[in-house]
Amino acid sequence: MLNGLFGGGGGMVAVPLLRAGGRTEKSAHATAIAVILPASAASSVVYLWKGLVPLGLFLPAAIGVVLGGIAGADLLSHIPGRAVTFVFALLMLAAGLGMLFG
Repeated sequence: MLNGLFGGGGGMVAVPLLRAGGRTEKSAHATAIAVILPASAASSVVYLWKGLVPLGLFLPAAIGVVLGGIAGADLLSHIPGRAVTFVFALLMLAAGLGMLFG
């Protein structure tokens, strides 16, 4: 349920909570990314099992998610923590505006 409500494991909630718990910015994001994989995989199995997503739509999306996750994890190790915070804030702002006006 939380995966569906917050998207991909709840990064919007997990990252600030991990930061409040004392993790660095990079560590908080890396931990949230690590949580996203099993949560999203479980959700995917349920959606596919119930026939809610056509396999022809699921496969290209899954490939994109896996490749994007690998690229994002690699990028995370190469950019400064402040930049991670800034990019995360911009993405959350864009997502919020998209929900309001999209």
